[in-house]
Amino acid sequence: MTVLVFNLFSGEKMSFKRGGSGEFGSSKNVVVFSRNWALFLCVSSFCAGMFFTNRMWMEPEAKAAAKTSTLEERWTNLKSEDCNQKFVVKRNFSSNMGEAVSMDQRDIQEQDKGISDVKIKMSLAKEEHHSVSHSVPVRGNMESSKSAALKRKYFMVIGINTAFSSRKRRDSVRSTWMPQGEKRRKLEEEKGIVIRFVIGHSSTSGGILDRAIEAEEKIHGDFLRLNHIEGYLELSAKTKTYFATAVAMWDAEFYIKVDDDIHVNLGTLGMTLAGHRMKPRVYLGCMKSGPVLAKKGVKYHEPEYWKFGEVGNKYFRHATGQLYVISKDLATYISENQNILHKYANEDVSLGSWFIGLDVEHVDNRRLCCGTPPDCDWKAQLGNICVATFDWKCSGICKSVERIKQVHELCGESEEALWHSSF
Repeated sequence: MTVLVFNLFSGEKMSFKRGGSGEFGSSKNVVVFSRNWALFLCVSSFCAGMFFTNRMWMEPEAKAAAKTSTLEERWTNLKSEDCNQKFVVKRNFSSNMGEAVSMDQRDIQEQDKGISDVKIKMSLAKEEHHSVSHSVPVRGNMESSKSAALKRKYFMVIGINTAFSSRKRRDSVRSTWMPQGEKRRKLEEEKGIVIRFVIGHSSTSGGILDRAIEAEEKIHGDFLRLNHIEGYLELSAKTKTYFATAVAMWDAEFYIKVDDDIHVNLGTLGMTLAGHRMKPRVYLGCMKSGPVLAKKGVKYHEPEYWKFGEVGNKYFRHATGQLYVISKDLATYISENQNILHKYANEDVSLGSWFIGLDVEHVDNRRLCCGTPPDCDWKAQLGNICVATFDWKCSGICKSVERIKQVHELCGESEEALWHSSF
Protein backbone atom coordinates (compact mmCIF):
# COMPACT_ATOMS: atom_id res chain seq x y z
CA MET A 1 0.00 0.00 0.00
CA THR A 2 1.27 3.43 -0.92
CA VAL A 3 0.42 6.51 1.24
CA LEU A 4 0.76 9.94 -0.20
CA VAL A 5 1.43 12.76 2.15
CA PHE A 6 1.54 16.30 0.85
CA ASN A 7 2.50 19.12 3.08
CA LEU A 8 0.54 22.14 1.90
CA PHE A 9 2.47 24.47 4.04
CA SER A 10 5.98 23.43 2.94
CA GLY A 11 5.08 22.10 -0.50
CA GLU A 12 7.11 18.99 0.09
CA LYS A 13 6.05 15.60 -1.21
CA MET A 14 6.22 12.60 1.03
CA SER A 15 5.30 9.03 0.25
CA PHE A 16 5.26 5.84 2.24
CA LYS A 17 4.77 2.22 1.21
CA ARG A 18 3.63 -0.42 3.59
CA GLY A 19 4.72 -3.87 2.73
CA GLY A 20 3.72 -7.25 3.89
CA SER A 21 6.38 -7.12 6.58
CA GLY A 22 5.34 -3.69 7.64
CA GLU A 23 8.41 -1.96 6.42
CA PHE A 24 8.55 0.97 4.15
CA GLY A 25 9.93 0.33 0.69
CA SER A 26 11.93 2.33 -1.90
CA SER A 27 10.89 5.47 -3.78
CA LYS A 28 9.96 3.79 -7.05
CA ASN A 29 6.47 3.16 -5.75
CA VAL A 30 5.91 6.77 -4.77
CA VAL A 31 3.25 8.78 -6.71
CA VAL A 32 3.96 12.43 -6.95
CA PHE A 33 1.10 15.12 -7.07
CA SER A 34 1.53 18.69 -7.91
CA ARG A 35 0.33 21.44 -5.63
CA ASN A 36 -2.55 22.47 -7.94
CA TRP A 37 -3.96 19.01 -8.04
CA ALA A 38 -3.81 18.73 -4.34
CA LEU A 39 -5.67 21.99 -3.95
CA PHE A 40 -8.26 20.91 -6.51
CA LEU A 41 -8.83 17.63 -4.71
CA CYS A 42 -9.29 19.44 -1.40
CA VAL A 43 -11.79 21.89 -2.85
CA SER A 44 -13.65 19.07 -4.57
CA SER A 45 -13.76 17.07 -1.38
CA PHE A 46 -15.04 20.13 0.46
CA CYS A 47 -17.78 20.74 -2.10
CA ALA A 48 -18.77 17.08 -2.11
CA GLY A 49 -19.00 17.17 1.67
CA MET A 50 -21.14 20.27 1.58
CA PHE A 51 -23.39 18.74 -1.06
CA PHE A 52 -24.02 15.57 0.91
CA THR A 53 -24.40 17.54 4.11
CA ASN A 54 -27.14 19.73 2.59
CA ARG A 55 -28.95 16.67 1.28
CA MET A 56 -28.98 15.16 4.73
CA TRP A 57 -30.38 18.35 6.32
CA MET A 58 -33.16 18.92 3.77
CA GLU A 59 -35.15 15.80 4.72
CA PRO A 60 -35.30 16.57 8.43
CA GLU A 61 -36.30 20.12 7.56
CA ALA A 62 -39.03 18.82 5.26
CA LYS A 63 -40.17 16.44 7.96
CA ALA A 64 -40.04 19.26 10.47
CA ALA A 65 -42.02 21.46 8.08
CA ALA A 66 -44.52 18.66 7.63
CA LYS A 67 -44.75 18.27 11.38
CA THR A 68 -45.07 22.02 11.75
CA SER A 69 -47.87 22.16 9.19
CA THR A 70 -49.54 19.23 10.93
CA LEU A 71 -49.29 21.03 14.26
CA GLU A 72 -50.66 24.19 12.69
CA GLU A 73 -53.56 22.23 11.21
CA ARG A 74 -54.22 20.62 14.55
CA TRP A 75 -54.02 24.03 16.27
CA THR A 76 -56.38 25.44 13.67
CA ASN A 77 -58.71 22.51 14.18
CA LEU A 78 -58.50 22.98 17.94
CA LYS A 79 -59.25 26.66 17.56
CA SER A 80 -62.06 25.82 15.20
CA GLU A 81 -63.41 23.19 17.59
CA ASP A 82 -63.00 25.65 20.46
CA CYS A 83 -64.91 28.27 18.49
CA ASN A 84 -67.50 25.71 17.64
CA GLN A 85 -67.68 24.71 21.28
CA LYS A 86 -67.94 28.34 22.25
CA PHE A 87 -70.62 28.80 19.66
CA VAL A 88 -72.37 25.70 20.91
CA VAL A 89 -71.94 26.89 24.48
CA LYS A 90 -73.20 30.31 23.53
CA ARG A 91 -76.03 28.77 21.57
CA ASN A 92 -76.75 26.47 24.47
CA PHE A 93 -76.45 29.42 26.84
CA SER A 94 -78.79 31.40 24.64
CA SER A 95 -81.06 28.40 24.44
CA ASN A 96 -80.87 27.98 28.20
CA MET A 97 -81.51 31.68 28.64
CA GLY A 98 -84.48 31.38 26.32
CA GLU A 99 -85.71 28.38 28.22
CA ALA A 100 -85.14 30.27 31.49
CA VAL A 101 -87.03 33.26 30.17
CA SER A 102 -89.76 30.93 28.93
CA MET A 103 -89.83 29.28 32.33
CA ASP A 104 -89.95 32.68 34.02
CA GLN A 105 -92.79 33.70 31.71
CA ARG A 106 -94.58 30.46 32.47
CA ASP A 107 -94.00 31.05 36.19
CA ILE A 108 -95.36 34.58 35.87
CA GLN A 109 -98.35 33.28 33.96
CA GLU A 110 -98.89 30.61 36.60
CA GLN A 111 -98.58 33.25 39.35
CA ASP A 112 -101.01 35.51 37.52
CA LYS A 113 -103.33 32.56 37.19
CA GLY A 114 -102.86 31.85 40.90
CA ILE A 115 -103.63 35.46 41.75
CA SER A 116 -106.71 35.29 39.57
CA ASP A 117 -107.75 32.10 41.35
CA VAL A 118 -107.22 33.80 44.71
CA LYS A 119 -109.31 36.77 43.57
CA ILE A 120 -112.02 34.42 42.41
CA LYS A 121 -111.90 32.57 45.73
CA MET A 122 -112.02 35.86 47.61
CA SER A 123 -114.99 36.91 45.53
CA LEU A 124 -116.69 33.60 46.21
CA ALA A 125 -115.87 33.91 49.90
CA LYS A 126 -117.28 37.42 49.89
CA GLU A 127 -120.45 36.19 48.21
CA GLU A 128 -120.63 33.38 50.73
CA HIS A 129 -120.12 35.91 53.50
CA HIS A 130 -122.97 38.03 52.11
CA SER A 131 -125.09 34.91 51.78
CA VAL A 132 -124.48 34.13 55.42
CA SER A 133 -125.04 37.76 56.32
CA HIS A 134 -128.40 37.67 54.56
CA SER A 135 -129.52 34.63 56.49
CA VAL A 136 -132.11 34.49 59.26
CA PRO A 137 -130.26 34.02 62.57
CA VAL A 138 -132.01 31.75 65.05
CA ARG A 139 -129.43 32.15 67.79
CA GLY A 140 -127.68 35.23 69.01
CA ASN A 141 -124.45 33.40 68.69
CA MET A 142 -122.76 34.39 65.42
CA GLU A 143 -121.73 30.87 64.45
CA SER A 144 -125.20 29.36 64.91
CA SER A 145 -126.74 32.35 63.14
CA LYS A 146 -124.56 31.84 60.08
CA SER A 147 -125.31 28.16 59.81
CA ALA A 148 -129.05 28.29 60.45
CA ALA A 149 -130.70 30.85 58.26
CA LEU A 150 -131.86 31.70 54.77
CA LYS A 151 -130.32 34.17 52.35
CA ARG A 152 -132.03 37.57 52.31
CA LYS A 153 -131.91 41.28 53.05
CA TYR A 154 -133.35 42.77 56.20
CA PHE A 155 -135.18 45.95 56.94
CA MET A 156 -133.70 46.71 60.36
CA VAL A 157 -131.60 45.16 63.10
CA ILE A 158 -132.47 46.15 66.67
CA GLY A 159 -129.80 45.61 69.29
CA ILE A 160 -131.03 45.85 72.87
CA ASN A 161 -128.12 46.86 75.07
CA THR A 162 -128.11 44.80 78.24
CA ALA A 163 -125.88 43.75 81.13
CA PHE A 164 -125.23 40.58 83.13
CA SER A 165 -127.35 41.85 86.03
CA SER A 166 -130.36 42.74 83.87
CA ARG A 167 -132.11 39.36 83.63
CA LYS A 168 -135.40 40.79 84.99
CA ARG A 169 -135.27 43.68 82.54
CA ARG A 170 -134.82 41.28 79.65
CA ASP A 171 -137.75 39.17 80.81
CA SER A 172 -139.93 42.28 81.08
CA VAL A 173 -139.06 43.23 77.50
CA ARG A 174 -139.78 39.68 76.29
CA SER A 175 -143.19 39.79 77.93
CA THR A 176 -144.19 43.12 76.36
CA TRP A 177 -142.96 44.52 73.04
CA MET A 178 -140.45 41.87 71.87
CA PRO A 179 -142.08 38.88 70.07
CA GLN A 180 -140.96 35.44 71.19
CA GLY A 181 -140.51 32.00 69.64
CA GLU A 182 -142.25 31.52 66.30
CA LYS A 183 -143.47 35.10 66.25
CA ARG A 184 -139.92 36.40 66.41
CA ARG A 185 -138.82 34.10 63.59
CA LYS A 186 -141.87 35.14 61.59
CA LEU A 187 -140.97 38.77 62.22
CA GLU A 188 -137.55 38.15 60.73
CA GLU A 189 -138.83 36.23 57.74
CA GLU A 190 -141.87 38.33 56.84
CA LYS A 191 -140.93 41.80 58.02
CA GLY A 192 -137.16 41.66 57.93
CA ILE A 193 -136.86 42.82 61.55
CA VAL A 194 -134.12 41.23 63.66
CA ILE A 195 -134.12 41.76 67.43
CA ARG A 196 -131.31 40.64 69.75
CA PHE A 197 -130.10 41.36 73.25
CA VAL A 198 -126.53 42.58 72.88
CA ILE A 199 -123.92 41.60 75.44
CA GLY A 200 -120.24 40.83 75.54
CA HIS A 201 -118.26 38.69 77.95
CA SER A 202 -117.13 39.01 81.55
CA SER A 203 -113.54 39.70 82.49
CA THR A 204 -113.37 36.10 83.72
CA SER A 205 -113.84 34.03 80.61
CA GLY A 206 -116.20 31.10 81.18
CA GLY A 207 -117.15 32.39 84.62
CA ILE A 208 -120.52 32.26 86.32
CA LEU A 209 -121.78 35.37 84.51
CA ASP A 210 -121.02 33.97 81.07
CA ARG A 211 -122.53 30.61 81.98
CA ALA A 212 -125.74 32.32 83.11
CA ILE A 213 -126.05 34.08 79.73
CA GLU A 214 -125.37 30.81 77.91
CA ALA A 215 -128.13 29.09 79.86
CA GLU A 216 -130.54 31.93 79.08
CA GLU A 217 -129.54 31.76 75.42
CA LYS A 218 -130.45 28.06 75.29
CA ILE A 219 -133.93 28.93 76.48
CA HIS A 220 -134.68 31.98 74.33
CA GLY A 221 -132.05 32.08 71.57
CA ASP A 222 -132.22 35.88 71.39
CA PHE A 223 -128.67 37.02 72.21
CA LEU A 224 -125.94 38.57 70.11
CA ARG A 225 -122.65 37.91 71.90
CA LEU A 226 -119.91 40.41 71.16
CA ASN A 227 -116.16 40.08 71.31
CA HIS A 228 -116.12 42.66 74.07
CA ILE A 229 -115.45 42.84 77.81
CA GLU A 230 -118.44 44.31 79.62
CA GLY A 231 -118.09 47.45 81.75
CA TYR A 232 -120.00 50.68 82.19
CA LEU A 233 -117.04 52.78 81.12
CA GLU A 234 -116.74 50.64 77.99
CA LEU A 235 -120.08 51.54 76.44
CA SER A 236 -118.47 53.49 73.58
CA ALA A 237 -116.32 50.50 72.67
CA LYS A 238 -119.35 48.20 72.95
CA THR A 239 -121.31 50.46 70.59
CA LYS A 240 -118.60 50.26 67.95
CA THR A 241 -118.35 46.50 68.31
CA TYR A 242 -122.12 46.10 68.09
CA PHE A 243 -122.48 48.00 64.82
CA ALA A 244 -119.44 46.29 63.30
CA THR A 245 -120.76 42.85 64.27
CA ALA A 246 -124.35 43.54 63.21
CA VAL A 247 -123.40 44.88 59.77
CA ALA A 248 -121.23 41.79 59.23
CA MET A 249 -124.01 39.37 60.18
CA TRP A 250 -127.08 40.98 58.64
CA ASP A 251 -127.40 43.05 55.50
CA ALA A 252 -130.01 45.53 56.71
CA GLU A 253 -131.13 49.01 55.75
CA PHE A 254 -131.06 50.34 59.32
CA TYR A 255 -129.26 49.45 62.54
CA ILE A 256 -130.74 50.47 65.88
CA LYS A 257 -129.44 50.58 69.40
CA VAL A 258 -131.92 50.69 72.28
CA ASP A 259 -131.57 50.22 76.04
CA ASP A 260 -133.27 47.36 77.90
CA ASP A 261 -135.42 49.70 80.00
CA ILE A 262 -137.16 51.36 77.00
CA HIS A 263 -140.54 50.56 75.50
CA VAL A 264 -140.65 50.35 71.70
CA ASN A 265 -143.56 50.08 69.23
CA LEU A 266 -142.08 48.06 66.39
CA GLY A 267 -144.75 48.81 63.78
CA THR A 268 -144.54 52.56 64.36
CA LEU A 269 -140.74 52.37 64.27
CA GLY A 270 -140.89 50.56 60.93
CA MET A 271 -143.28 53.09 59.41
CA THR A 272 -141.06 55.94 60.62
CA LEU A 273 -137.93 54.46 59.08
CA ALA A 274 -139.71 53.62 55.84
CA GLY A 275 -139.82 57.35 55.09
CA HIS A 276 -136.00 57.49 55.14
CA ARG A 277 -135.17 54.42 53.07
CA MET A 278 -133.90 56.36 50.08
CA LYS A 279 -131.43 58.40 52.11
CA PRO A 280 -127.85 57.08 51.98
CA ARG A 281 -126.51 58.43 55.28
CA VAL A 282 -129.14 59.13 57.89
CA TYR A 283 -128.83 59.45 61.68
CA LEU A 284 -132.13 59.47 63.59
CA GLY A 285 -132.94 60.10 67.21
CA CYS A 286 -133.94 62.72 69.73
CA MET A 287 -131.20 65.23 69.15
CA LYS A 288 -129.81 67.10 72.13
CA SER A 289 -126.88 69.26 73.13
CA GLY A 290 -126.28 68.87 76.84
CA PRO A 291 -123.62 70.56 78.96
CA VAL A 292 -120.07 69.20 79.10
CA LEU A 293 -119.61 68.19 82.73
CA ALA A 294 -116.06 68.91 83.84
CA LYS A 295 -116.51 68.22 87.56
CA LYS A 296 -115.27 64.84 88.69
CA GLY A 297 -117.58 62.48 90.54
CA VAL A 298 -120.79 63.61 88.86
CA LYS A 299 -122.84 61.40 86.56
CA TYR A 300 -121.85 61.73 82.90
CA HIS A 301 -118.54 63.39 83.80
CA GLU A 302 -116.47 64.15 80.70
CA PRO A 303 -112.72 63.65 81.33
CA GLU A 304 -111.91 65.31 78.00
CA TYR A 305 -114.01 68.39 78.70
CA TRP A 306 -111.15 70.68 77.63
CA LYS A 307 -111.61 69.57 74.01
CA PHE A 308 -115.01 71.29 73.93
CA GLY A 309 -113.75 74.78 74.71
CA GLU A 310 -114.40 76.80 77.82
CA VAL A 311 -115.88 75.28 80.94
CA GLY A 312 -119.67 75.33 80.75
CA ASN A 313 -119.80 74.75 77.00
CA LYS A 314 -122.23 72.28 75.47
CA TYR A 315 -121.70 69.21 73.35
CA PHE A 316 -122.31 69.22 69.62
CA ARG A 317 -125.75 68.05 68.55
CA HIS A 318 -126.18 64.28 68.90
CA ALA A 319 -128.94 61.70 69.46
CA THR A 320 -129.77 60.74 73.01
CA GLY A 321 -128.49 57.31 73.98
CA GLN A 322 -131.79 55.62 74.89
CA LEU A 323 -132.54 54.90 71.22
CA TYR A 324 -130.91 55.94 67.96
CA VAL A 325 -130.90 54.72 64.38
CA ILE A 326 -128.23 54.81 61.68
CA SER A 327 -128.40 53.70 58.07
CA LYS A 328 -126.29 50.93 56.58
CA ASP A 329 -123.69 53.30 55.12
CA LEU A 330 -122.94 54.74 58.56
CA ALA A 331 -122.83 51.32 60.20
CA THR A 332 -120.38 50.20 57.52
CA TYR A 333 -118.30 53.33 58.09
CA ILE A 334 -118.07 52.51 61.81
CA SER A 335 -117.13 48.91 61.04
CA GLU A 336 -114.36 49.87 58.62
CA ASN A 337 -112.90 52.61 60.85
CA GLN A 338 -113.56 51.25 64.32
CA ASN A 339 -109.85 51.07 65.19
CA ILE A 340 -109.34 54.82 64.73
CA LEU A 341 -112.66 56.22 65.98
CA HIS A 342 -112.18 58.09 69.25
CA LYS A 343 -114.20 57.05 72.31
CA TYR A 344 -115.52 59.64 74.74
CA ALA A 345 -116.84 58.76 78.17
CA ASN A 346 -120.48 58.79 76.99
CA GLU A 347 -121.41 56.49 74.13
CA ASP A 348 -124.04 58.77 72.62
CA VAL A 349 -121.47 61.58 72.45
CA SER A 350 -118.98 59.19 70.87
CA LEU A 351 -121.47 58.15 68.18
CA GLY A 352 -122.28 61.77 67.34
CA SER A 353 -118.58 62.65 67.15
CA TRP A 354 -117.93 59.89 64.60
CA PHE A 355 -120.24 61.59 62.11
CA ILE A 356 -118.82 65.10 62.43
CA GLY A 357 -117.27 66.05 59.14
CA LEU A 358 -119.32 63.49 57.22
CA ASP A 359 -122.19 64.29 54.90
CA VAL A 360 -124.82 62.91 57.29
CA GLU A 361 -128.44 63.93 57.64
CA HIS A 362 -129.37 64.40 61.31
CA VAL A 363 -133.07 63.67 61.87
CA ASP A 364 -134.56 64.92 65.13
CA ASN A 365 -137.77 62.98 65.73
CA ARG A 366 -139.41 63.56 69.12
CA ARG A 367 -141.58 60.48 68.72
CA LEU A 368 -138.43 58.51 69.54
CA CYS A 369 -138.35 59.93 73.09
CA CYS A 370 -141.87 60.19 74.48
CA GLY A 371 -142.43 60.31 78.21
CA THR A 372 -144.20 57.62 80.19
CA PRO A 373 -147.94 58.03 80.95
CA PRO A 374 -149.67 60.35 80.81
CA ASP A 375 -147.44 61.74 78.01
CA CYS A 376 -147.45 58.75 75.70
CA ASP A 377 -151.01 57.87 76.71
CA TRP A 378 -152.72 61.00 75.49
CA LYS A 379 -150.55 61.05 72.34
CA ALA A 380 -151.74 57.51 71.58
CA GLN A 381 -155.35 58.57 72.10
CA LEU A 382 -154.79 61.34 69.55
CA GLY A 383 -153.43 58.79 67.08
CA ASN A 384 -149.87 59.99 67.41
CA ILE A 385 -148.39 56.75 68.74
CA CYS A 386 -144.85 57.04 70.09
CA VAL A 387 -141.95 55.02 68.78
CA ALA A 388 -140.11 54.84 72.10
CA THR A 389 -141.10 55.70 75.65
CA PHE A 390 -138.97 56.36 78.74
CA ASP A 391 -138.47 58.80 81.62
CA TRP A 392 -135.85 61.47 81.05
CA LYS A 393 -134.98 61.68 84.72
CA CYS A 394 -134.08 58.00 84.82
CA SER A 395 -132.62 57.80 81.27
CA GLY A 396 -135.11 54.96 80.86
CA ILE A 397 -138.38 53.85 82.37
CA CYS A 398 -138.06 54.35 86.10
CA LYS A 399 -138.41 50.93 87.76
CA SER A 400 -138.89 49.45 84.34
CA VAL A 401 -139.32 45.86 85.54
CA GLU A 402 -142.47 46.86 87.43
CA ARG A 403 -143.77 49.60 85.12
CA ILE A 404 -143.03 48.54 81.54
CA LYS A 405 -146.12 46.36 81.36
CA GLN A 406 -148.30 49.36 82.29
CA VAL A 407 -146.58 51.49 79.67
CA HIS A 408 -147.16 48.76 77.12
CA GLU A 409 -150.88 48.58 77.90
CA LEU A 410 -151.39 52.35 77.78
CA CYS A 411 -148.96 53.41 75.06
CA GLY A 412 -148.37 50.27 73.05
CA GLU A 413 -149.69 49.73 69.55
CA SER A 414 -152.01 46.87 68.73
CA GLU A 415 -150.50 43.60 67.59
CA GLU A 416 -152.22 43.97 64.22
CA ALA A 417 -150.44 47.27 63.68
CA LEU A 418 -147.17 45.42 63.43
CA TRP A 419 -148.26 42.51 61.28
CA HIS A 420 -150.43 44.58 58.96
CA SER A 421 -147.84 47.25 58.43
CA SER A 422 -146.14 47.33 55.08
CA PHE A 423 -142.59 48.60 55.16
